[in-house]
Amino acid sequence: MIIDTHCHFDMMPHPEAYISAKEKAGDIVIGMTNLPSHFRMGQPHLRSFKHVRLALGLHPLLASENKNELPLFNSLLDQTSYIGEIGLDFSKEGLSTKDDQVFVLRKLLAKLDGKKKIISVHSRKAEKELFDLLCEYNINNVIFHWYSGPVDLIPSIISEGYYFSVNEAMTLSKNGRNIIKNIPRNRILTETDAPYNNKADIKKTLFDIGMSEDEMKCNFNTLISKIK
Repeated sequence: MIIDTHCHFDMMPHPEAYISAKEKAGDIVIGMTNLPSHFRMGQPHLRSFKHVRLALGLHPLLASENKNELPLFNSLLDQTSYIGEIGLDFSKEGLSTKDDQVFVLRKLLAKLDGKKKIISVHSRKAEKELFDLLCEYNINNVIFHWYSGPVDLIPSIISEGYYFSVNEAMTLSKNGRNIIKNIPRNRILTETDAPYNNKADIKKTLFDIGMSEDEMKCNFNTLISKIK
């Protein structure tokens, strides 16, 4: 069984064929959405699926121009156990909307406080700021997706019970390998971030990090048990 905790199948050329194949194979796939309106469009198509799920998201790079979708996020919150992609992006691409991102994220986290959800977060160049906000709002069951931040923050993230999802691209870079090396094995999950990532073979990822499908399934089941 392959477990993909972070992909964007709604952005693929043929999402129906992709998720049907994954469902038939028995693979677990959690599809992120970039806006609540995308979740609203996609969710009706997945209600009969057992292994494929859709997450409710509001991507930080789209947050500034889509603050009007906050009420929609709130109204859809009880329709899924999965949240993503949300977070902060203070890279060159997102720095100009930093204040709006924080405003939107605070609104989202305020609604998530006390909810039993699994939350996949984007943290590029804003890892410490995001971590502090998650702690401020007492958010549980977080997965740091494609983490590229400082290694010395990893112990603090682990201490909150959070997880990290890793992909093949991370195993091919020096920084990515160093990050993976510093994450306890029982806090690692796999992801593809497809179609945005073209180095996304989960079987290769497992081989490169020396973990089995069963070990990954155990990690995922441990996380899932926290929202039941």
